[in-house]
Amino acid sequence: MAPVLSKLVSKSPSFLSSILGKPIAVTGGGLALLLWLASVHRTNQNRRAAAAERIQYVINEKNKRSAEKVAIDGTFIKRIAAILRIIIPGVFSPEAGFMILVAAALVARSSCDIWMIQNSTSIESAIIGRNFPLFKSYVIQFIAAMPMISMVNNVLKLGLDELKLRFRTRLTRHLYDQYLKDFTYYKMNNLDNRISNPDQLLTTDVERFCSSITELYSNISKPILDIVIYVHRLAVTIGGQGPSIMVLYLFVSGVLLTHLRRPVSRMTVSEQQLEGEFRYVNSRLITNAEEVAFYRGNVREKHTMLTAFTRLVRHLRRFLEFRFTMGFVDNIIAKYIATAVGFFVVSRPFFSTTHRLSSAGSSERLEQYYKSGRMLVKLAEAIGRLVLAGRELTRLAGFTLRVTELITVLQDLNNGRYQRTMVSNENGEGKAVSRVPLIPGAGRIINKDNIIHFEHVPLVTPNGDVLIEDMSFEVHSGMNVLVCGPNGCGKSSLFRVLGELWPVFGGTLTKPGPGKLFYIPQRPYMTLGSLRDQVIYPDTYEDMLKKGIHDNDLLTYLDLVKLTYIQERDGRWDAVADWMDVLSGGEKQRIAMARLFYHKPQFAILDECTSAVSVDVEGSMYQYCRQVGITLFTVSHRRSLWQHHEFYLHMDGRGNYEFKPIDLDTIEFGS
Repeated sequence: MAPVLSKLVSKSPSFLSSILGKPIAVTGGGLALLLWLASVHRTNQNRRAAAAERIQYVINEKNKRSAEKVAIDGTFIKRIAAILRIIIPGVFSPEAGFMILVAAALVARSSCDIWMIQNSTSIESAIIGRNFPLFKSYVIQFIAAMPMISMVNNVLKLGLDELKLRFRTRLTRHLYDQYLKDFTYYKMNNLDNRISNPDQLLTTDVERFCSSITELYSNISKPILDIVIYVHRLAVTIGGQGPSIMVLYLFVSGVLLTHLRRPVSRMTVSEQQLEGEFRYVNSRLITNAEEVAFYRGNVREKHTMLTAFTRLVRHLRRFLEFRFTMGFVDNIIAKYIATAVGFFVVSRPFFSTTHRLSSAGSSERLEQYYKSGRMLVKLAEAIGRLVLAGRELTRLAGFTLRVTELITVLQDLNNGRYQRTMVSNENGEGKAVSRVPLIPGAGRIINKDNIIHFEHVPLVTPNGDVLIEDMSFEVHSGMNVLVCGPNGCGKSSLFRVLGELWPVFGGTLTKPGPGKLFYIPQRPYMTLGSLRDQVIYPDTYEDMLKKGIHDNDLLTYLDLVKLTYIQERDGRWDAVADWMDVLSGGEKQRIAMARLFYHKPQFAILDECTSAVSVDVEGSMYQYCRQVGITLFTVSHRRSLWQHHEFYLHMDGRGNYEFKPIDLDTIEFGS
């Protein structure tokens, strides 16, 4: 076959060029077609993007500020070190143990690779030398070693998967400990506007961070180990100059590619932010589905969602194009040029007239070439993986920034600090103007039983709106108060300050400690769980038993709110259902009142929580609260409730208020 081919080439000098020219022409035509399609697609994409950009929205005010720098630098080292202290709490922790297991598996795998190279070379040498007994011996050794090699590979995979899972478990538990500490979850979503999508950070970003750092640990430690082993072996076989050239190439190519990959970190952060925004606009529709349906706003919401999706897709496509370009450069630098350097390195001893291999026999040179060549290929692969690991490192920098930002915000909120983009409302209609600087948390909170005392406390929203500049009144146990006034006057704001959801900007607030003040909104929250869980929330069944309360007592509370039929219908307290959907609005309000009777707090805030309850049932519930000593703050416009209260707190919405005893014959309430 070879002579025929050489004869054809000699007869026609253009034969070889024609053979090679066809695939080149086809490839060139394919590339031209691809570029044309990309141009058409980009034009259509820009047209759709321009249409989508007509819908504007802001989810996080931080997006208007300059993005924080994302790079592989000292700041990144500090961030990753802080997170590592969380996910690896000590040298004797399970996580450290699995890291050691993975390291041991990596060493074992490198040893297996070296043995495989030597064994394969010996098998091929036996084949070339036509030595069947030696061939059979090496093949039997190979078959016998297969179970152990397979075990090493799978132990390594198991160790990496378990390490990733343990990292995620440790980090998730730490974040939830901070997120669900006191009212941090509320403050993050309502007071601080640095993070608009904590659900994205707590789930997707944490999972991707743990996957990225685990893969990076494997992708860096294994190549480094291989480089050390193969450099040593090659230095013995072909001298130290060749491996030195490969390591030098590693350094130069690594610096170059790290410089070229700098945009990956920033693009990773932007990707996660846009993913979070897309999830957020979808969750808003679920939360406000009824209102949107009444307005028939499905078309407008679809435009908003598609706008968010278009922005995400545009960014992902730019990211794909950048990765395509970087992949092209990576392959050339980390694979093909590295291979060419490897050929040059492995060939030097064989072309040299002074090396000991120059006087060796052809069979020995062939065996040494195969062995050195394969080791050099492994060395080149290790160098390539280490160079390409920089790509994962830049992505890790993006995830690290996101997780660090979440940890920082959680720490600030737990220390009473929050940041919010304030909207100036000075001289705004219905808003008071404060004569003193507003400092969140400047006021004092004193815990004391059976009293609520506002002493020169300004009523200020987190946005800086002053609703009432100076509020002072005192309520003792047994003094039921009716709170009234127009919408936006500050009724809900008062209760948020009282419940410590909002910071106190000044003065002194005296109130009962945690658990002695209960709040029931107009639309009560029904938890996931059994019917019993709805009544005792947030207690567990064990908490209920510790208080000496049993199911018969819960049945008494249901009887007080006329809901025993629910327990009789389901037949047991352990019945589980979607209670938000199963119960009507009035039933949910009465369940919330039964919950109030179960907890028996000193004070209760009832925010229009009986609007869907009949007047007779409402009256019996208020009478029971008075019997058991629960003092009430009630927001309601029902005149039938006046008789159950001794005082009223009226706010006019213009910064004024009055706190007076109720005179049923003369008092007039603002609507």
